[in-house]
Amino acid sequence: MIEFVQTTKRYGKSNKLALDQLNLSVPNRCVYGFLGPNGAGKTTAIRMLTGALRPTSGTVKVNGIDVTEDPVAAKRLIGFVPDTQEMYERLTGWEYLNFMADIFGVNEEDRRARADRYLATFEMTEAAGSRIQSYSRGMKQKIAVIGALIHDPEVWVLDEPMVGLDPRAAFLLKEEMRRQADAGKTVFFSTHVLEVAEKLCDRVGIISHGKLIAEGTPEELQHSAGDESLEQVFLEMTGGDPAEETSK
Repeated sequence: MIEFVQTTKRYGKSNKLALDQLNLSVPNRCVYGFLGPNGAGKTTAIRMLTGALRPTSGTVKVNGIDVTEDPVAAKRLIGFVPDTQEMYERLTGWEYLNFMADIFGVNEEDRRARADRYLATFEMTEAAGSRIQSYSRGMKQKIAVIGALIHDPEVWVLDEPMVGLDPRAAFLLKEEMRRQADAGKTVFFSTHVLEVAEKLCDRVGIISHGKLIAEGTPEELQHSAGDESLEQVFLEMTGGDPAEETSK
């Protein structure tokens, strides 16, 4: 479970809040889509959730653990796929996965079983022995996804996870996100691909200028706007064009 309680973030002495009193609760067994234009506050919220940023005020909790008060315990519960591909590219895929498993204290038997499973799922078994620097962008994204799952996290956080993936890889990722939620985990991801959010998510939140402006199931949001598509709901609420948001 993820909780943002009156969470605010101000950068430096700026008068503008990057995140403005965000109140949000994401239950277990849920795929949650976090939507918004560029600069809306999505990545700021995700960085606070994963412990990379401290909130200016308010709290962020993972399964009841305050991320600021006990960051190590909270981070042990999270598997994170960032929107950048800053990786140790001189490592092979296997070395990277072992490195991630070491960080989280995963024993040899479990790490091997999970690595074998996810490498097969994402069609990376043959590439695992090669250095990451030789991978395509999509392959790097897939090895990052596998690395985030190696410790079987209770909460899986992904920032723009579809970027760089071909249609088959994106399909496999969506299948795994659904599988994780059905197993009782929490999946929280940001995306500009509104069709994905509409079809995959149990609940979505729309953020604009640091404020959460809408939240609910895709069906609830569509019904509130006269049964329009989620894309049209997004456009009406944010005044943005999703087609222009793919360059985040």
